[in-house]
Order: sequence, then C-alpha cells, then structure tokens
Amino acid sequence: MTDPRYAKLCDLLVKYSIGLKKDERILLEMTDVPDEFTIQLIRAARRAGAIPLVETRHTRVTREIVREATAEQARLAREVELFRMKRAQAYIAVRGANNASESSDVPSKVMTLYSKAMRPVMDYRINKTRWCVLRWPSPSMAQGAGMSTEAFEDFYFQVCTMNYPKMARAMLPLQKRMNRADRVHIKAPGTDLRFSIKGIGALLAEGKRNIPDGEVFSCPVKNSAQGVIQYNTPTLYAGTKFENIRLEFEDGKIINATGSNSRRLNEILDTDAGARYVGEFSLGFNPFILNPMCDILFDEKIAGSLHFTPGQAYEDADNGNRSAVHWDMVLIQRPEWGGGEVWFDGELIRRDGLFVPRDLQALNPENLK
Repeated sequence: MTDPRYAKLCDLLVKYSIGLKKDERILLEMTDVPDEFTIQLIRAARRAGAIPLVETRHTRVTREIVREATAEQARLAREVELFRMKRAQAYIAVRGANNASESSDVPSKVMTLYSKAMRPVMDYRINKTRWCVLRWPSPSMAQGAGMSTEAFEDFYFQVCTMNYPKMARAMLPLQKRMNRADRVHIKAPGTDLRFSIKGIGALLAEGKRNIPDGEVFSCPVKNSAQGVIQYNTPTLYAGTKFENIRLEFEDGKIINATGSNSRRLNEILDTDAGARYVGEFSLGFNPFILNPMCDILFDEKIAGSLHFTPGQAYEDADNGNRSAVHWDMVLIQRPEWGGGEVWFDGELIRRDGLFVPRDLQALNPENLK
C-alpha cells in the first residue's frame, strides 16, 4: 500500500513548486528513492498533462562512477546530461542516501575535476528550467537528526508539506528591506562581519526551488566582506564532515580558513579563484527546523539561522562570482546556540533568532506555524 503522504507531496511539487503545464517535458532524477514514490511523481506529472523523463540513480553506483573518473569520462558525462537537460522545461530531483558519507573516500582532485566538468549542467538547470530539489527521508538522515526513522519521517512530511503560500506572503517585507539595504553587520560569538548587499537584490525561497524551504537570500558585493565569521553548525561537503569552521575575510576574500579538517577545507576553497569569495547571504526561518542534521537543504532553513556561502553566486542574485563550489555554511543565532544580531544600515533586524521590526514579525516561529 502506498503511503498517502506521497501523493500529497507529489501534488505540492508538481502544482505549486514547479507549476507544471500541459505538454511540458519534465526530467525526474530519483536517487535512492522508493519506486512507489517515483511512480506517484510520474502520475502527478501526467495528470498535469506533462511528459515525464525519469532517471533512477544510486549513491553507491555514483561513487564508483566518480571515484576513478578521467577528464574524458567527465566530459562525456557532461555532454550526455547537458543534451538531456536542454530538452526539459522543468526538473525535479529527489535525493536519498543510505550513507551520507558515501563519497568521503573519493580523492579530492577527482571530485574537483568531476564537479568542474559537470558545472554547465547545473548552470543550465538553475538558469534555464523551473526546478525543485529535495531530499528523501532515509535512516541515515534520521540518524543525523538524532531521531528514530519513524519520527523523522513524520517530521519530514510535516515540514515538506507545510503552508508555503502563507510563508511566501510573510517573506515580502524582508525581501523589500533587503532590496534597499546597503550595509549588513553580523554579530555572534566569534563573529564580527560586515559587508554590503547594495544593488544585488533579494529573492524568496518559498517552496518553489527547494523543499523544505524558508529563507530570503541575497549576495554580498564581491569585494565588500570584512571581518570574521565562526559557524556553529556541522557541515557536510563532498562526503566529508566539518565542524567549527572559522573564515576570516579581507576585501571579500577568505584569507584564513580553519576548522576540524583545515587541510581538506582549504583544498575545497582552493578549487578555483571564486571559491574564496562569497556567492550568497541568506536568512533562514522555517519554524519546524530547529537543529542541524548535516543536510544543507534542511540546515540552511533552520529557524533563527543565516548562511554565508563561499563560491558560486546565483544568476538572479549575482555579484559576478563564479566557482565550481557553492558551500552553504550555517550560523544559528537563537539563544541556546549563543545568540547574535543582524543589522541592516544601522537598524537591528534580528536578535537571538527573532525578527525585531513589526513588519517582519510574521516570520517569527509562532506566526508561521
């Protein structure tokens, strides 16, 4: 028997997140996802009158593909996947993993080679299709969240099918403030960071591109970041877990980076010139997500958090920075995580994870749930 929550989530993805239309082609990339859910998503796309194209992947197989990849193999994979991507108007990826560290033993040079080769596929998908990416609730994710599998599945479907249209309406005042802001000042234990977002603009993350969602994001002027940020959540990148990352900035560039694995951290930041500059600044406020689980699609939406992201900038909130890296690192500012403040042009916007101005208080947890 198919879980009835599958159909509810599929309808949200097809009708709200993607807004799929008759005769459109949609690419569905399903990684370690139950066949029953894939079938429900195919049926939802067909009910919309669309044409589904399905790719089924497995993380252990993907690891082996990448582990000893050559430049020639990576180029061939890029050509095939880009050919297919260019024939779709919409894209949904559902990504599960029985082991979140499956790629941890892939050599960093090979991972960098493959990531650079495949970047045009991601760029086309991000900039030329209507897309949405989400995780699948696996026992590995439940373990990362410190929850039983059953409890995590209940949490997952609650947060993924929340009232996103209501959240979207509450986001608009924050978007307006970020659109007109210049100077941003971030304060927290170990953090004193200043930068500008003047003229960059801000965008809503309202359940259209990621599920779960709940952030408004912009981008720092490329050379503007000055100071230091100390992230207080663990982060997983290319299969390696990092903790206690501290980044020091001068004229927008990361001049010093330390953490639990400083050598690997700096290898990633040396992927290319753009990896040491920042491509995103965002405030997160999903009321149902409170603690990190080393899954960035959840962690970057944590209530009372922000992320300041080394690497690639998005085309629609862009400072011109280009990189094969886009690494969302998260700082939680709720009191139990040490607190902190966010200021725009000398005005206190958020203190200890709660929005202060009256027009932003609809984004506080008690008003979004």
